[in-house]
Amino acid sequence: MNNNKVCVDLIVPSIEERYNVFIPINKKTIEIIFLLNKAVNEMSNGAFPMSSHLSLINAETGAVYDTDATFLDVGILNGTRLILI
Repeated sequence: MNNNKVCVDLIVPSIEERYNVFIPINKKTIEIIFLLNKAVNEMSNGAFPMSSHLSLINAETGAVYDTDATFLDVGILNGTRLILI
């Protein structure tokens, strides 16, 4: 397994979908949100529109992740459940 990525469970409530995705831990959360937005938009055939107003939330704690922090900084690990809203 690549040590620069984690596998997370991504929940997208607005389209009622869930994805397992590998995410680089050394990128800022804002960059990850953009990449996830683009990927979910493509996988959903446009049902999930592109937006600059999205957040990543920890599904267990409800914490909203700081957009300037990296996944490594905030301690996101393999198996973390995230919500994209």
